[in-house]
Amino acid sequence: MPLKLLRELDEESLPPWKVLIVDDDPDIHQVTTLVLKRFKLDDRPLEFHHAHSGAEAKEKLSTIEDIALIFLDVVMETDEAGLDVARWTRQDLGNHKTRIVLRTGQPGQAPEHTVVSEYDINDYKEKTELTSQKLFTTVYTAIRSYRDIVEIDKARQLEVNYRHGLERVIQSTAVIFQQNTLSTFSNGILQQVLSLLRMNDQSMLVSVRGMTTIMEGQEEFRVLAQIGGEGQELTDEHVKGYLKKALKEKNSIIEDDIFVGYFSTSSGAVSLLYLKGVRKITELESQLLTIFSYSVSLAFENLFLSQEIIDTQGELIYRLGDVVESRSHEAGNHVRRMSELSYQLCLLLGYSEDRAQLLKQAAPMHDVGKIATPDAVLLKPGKLNADEWEIMKQHAEIGYKILAGSKRKILQTAAIIAHQHHERIDGTGYPQGLKGDEISIEARIIAAVDVFDALTHERCYKPAWPIEDVVNVLNESKGTHLDIHVVDTLLDNLDVALEINNKYSSS
Repeated sequence: MPLKLLRELDEESLPPWKVLIVDDDPDIHQVTTLVLKRFKLDDRPLEFHHAHSGAEAKEKLSTIEDIALIFLDVVMETDEAGLDVARWTRQDLGNHKTRIVLRTGQPGQAPEHTVVSEYDINDYKEKTELTSQKLFTTVYTAIRSYRDIVEIDKARQLEVNYRHGLERVIQSTAVIFQQNTLSTFSNGILQQVLSLLRMNDQSMLVSVRGMTTIMEGQEEFRVLAQIGGEGQELTDEHVKGYLKKALKEKNSIIEDDIFVGYFSTSSGAVSLLYLKGVRKITELESQLLTIFSYSVSLAFENLFLSQEIIDTQGELIYRLGDVVESRSHEAGNHVRRMSELSYQLCLLLGYSEDRAQLLKQAAPMHDVGKIATPDAVLLKPGKLNADEWEIMKQHAEIGYKILAGSKRKILQTAAIIAHQHHERIDGTGYPQGLKGDEISIEARIIAAVDVFDALTHERCYKPAWPIEDVVNVLNESKGTHLDIHVVDTLLDNLDVALEINNKYSSS
């Protein structure tokens, strides 16, 4: 498995055991370090830290992690300064792993049986009895005890992590299988990777530049999801170097704090997961990632196949819209602007991504009924007479009949839009005379977008209008022809609409 690379990092030598000496007598510090300088347990020496008062001891304990042993004097700045440190360590700091050996030159002030039981002291020694041999034995016993406690705690935590990790894998794969867009799916992958590794995306994962998908024959990378970093474009040549190396080797790689996961599918798609700031992970985490990655690979395979169907379906819909657009001499890219702006408006109005995507896909078919409208009516440059107008209005009913009856959500939505996009909020529209909320929100959005696009682009019977005049007409249409909330949202986000006009300009 490629992820075994994460387990093959060169193991650093195990760190020394940390010992904190707390005593107001400098000679005690010197003698202790001198006697224990050659001490080793499991081939790990001692690392000494020093505090000369209770207050300084608390500061050291707050900032230094994994202290195995404290040699603690009782009488320092106060008669019970050492006992106060012991109580604070166990109760306030919540540290029950570090072994505490109390050393006192005045045993009468701190009776052994009392302090051992009340202050969770692990050993009690009078300074006069601590010969070199006894000091060595005391340290050996204390640190071995600390080591065993840490190992037991790790084993217990490993069991908890294993259970929770499996739950996260099951839950996360179940969630991402439900996603119906590549972008949403990819963002889900990144979030679940962070969850599996128990990493903080703002600190330990300093810059996750993205889940990148490369199809054979393409040289550039496409960023599908990103946490940290800036933007969605991959411009960092240093990052590209790592991606290209994994792509060349067709395997996951890890260098320094960079991990690039390589995942391929039988259809030829390759996914690269780039992580910066990777820490060493446990054997269990590696196994969980392997299981998760296998599920993700299967999901990608199915998603690419599904995406291919969706893309083909979308292309057919656009081509059908292009046929109507071309026949009616609509402004170039009319259906593409309609789709994009209706999608953006749907999101801005607070509807879900799924509903907005459905509207985007259905929008090109809003005028499909015009395919049955005679050229003499459809292409007439002047005003239509009463009979011609009745023929023109039939396109809404015809479009509905063409699309109705399907079990597909896209066609169901398209049928409703085709039928209702000429209804008016005040009930004077056609063909059903619906009003207000009787008109679907999709049709209300399409109606506003259609008016906006018609006014901002040249038609066979009129030139494009200045944007100021378009805004005036939209405001005047609120509450009679168009939905007030939809128009207000459109005008509040006019920059979005104009950007779409610019992107899909008439050709």
